[in-house]
Amino acid sequence: MGKLNARKVETVKDPGVYVDGEGLLLKVGRGGAKSWVLRTVVHGRRRDFGLGSASLVSLSEAREEARRLRKIARAGGDPSLDRNRQLLTFEEAAKRLHVSLSATWSSTAHSRRWLASMEAYVFPVIGRRQIETITSADLLEILSPIWAAKNDTAQRIKQRVSSVFDWAKGAGHYPFENPLNGISKALPRVSKRPEHMASLHWTELPAFVRSLRSRDGISASCLEFIILTAARSGEARGARWSEIKNNVWTIPASRMKGRTEHRVPLSKQALAVLEKIRGLDSELLFPSHHRNIDGSARQMSDTVFAALYKRMNIEDVTTHGFRSTFRDWCSEKARAPREIAELALAHTVGGKVERAYARSDLFEQRAELMARWGNFSEETTGKVVRII
Repeated sequence: MGKLNARKVETVKDPGVYVDGEGLLLKVGRGGAKSWVLRTVVHGRRRDFGLGSASLVSLSEAREEARRLRKIARAGGDPSLDRNRQLLTFEEAAKRLHVSLSATWSSTAHSRRWLASMEAYVFPVIGRRQIETITSADLLEILSPIWAAKNDTAQRIKQRVSSVFDWAKGAGHYPFENPLNGISKALPRVSKRPEHMASLHWTELPAFVRSLRSRDGISASCLEFIILTAARSGEARGARWSEIKNNVWTIPASRMKGRTEHRVPLSKQALAVLEKIRGLDSELLFPSHHRNIDGSARQMSDTVFAALYKRMNIEDVTTHGFRSTFRDWCSEKARAPREIAELALAHTVGGKVERAYARSDLFEQRAELMARWGNFSEETTGKVVRII
């Protein structure tokens, strides 16, 4: 038991130092001002830490803070560093992390979705809370209602919230273990079958491409270029003329999902698409009809393709699914080696050790494969495209 009690703290007036115990002291000045001080040992040296005015900090609060700081000192830490760290709300911490991560993401849409998920599910519950006060129970309150019904969303939110706590701890704003560690044991197990992007069967591709070529819109040309290069939507929509040289499209690492530069050999069919749209803009291959405020070209939104499919009366197709169409064609029709097909899709092939030795991107073999793919897109045989 301490030697002080709330009554004594309130009534004592004589100047001096009054001991409560375990290093907690009450100092009374000549003018009657009272303040709390913790006297403890940090790294072998005695240190005093002010805990605030006794008129603002109660005896129980002073004891609790003193106990917390002594625990830090016993663990080899420095209480002064702990007390000087900036206290952040969860929302402030999440937005700081979002700013730092956005610089590393090639997709602005992903950046928007990351923050939007926080605004929809997390900020309304714990956004204004100081991050230090948030517990595993608070996070269960957020995840439990959507864990089974919206498991994919819940999994993404769990990962993003976890990254906020990891960032806060690394930046010195959160001194505890990540409250999401081990939380999965408290959530129900959800069994689900993998879902794949809807794609066109490779036998239907030539008819689909013929239909595309009958259209004059930029979105149709961009989609044809995506198909002929087996590229991702964002890579093509953001393509620059400066990236095209000697019939090769070199996508910089900053715009690639894997953060590795990717060279794409352009078939004669892909080059024909470029000739068709040349002159639309000096920078972007496929500029949007909408311009930026300063008049410069704006990158097309990925929603333009959904509108294109609707105009073509085609259903059950996604833009990303054309990469699956290409991959199936490689296996079933072209009989292409797996390594060549995967490199054409800019996929990582082999383990870490294998990649350390096999550094070639097998460009010549890929160029032959993409030329065959381009020629296949012009074939007149095959199934008819599904029309609603």
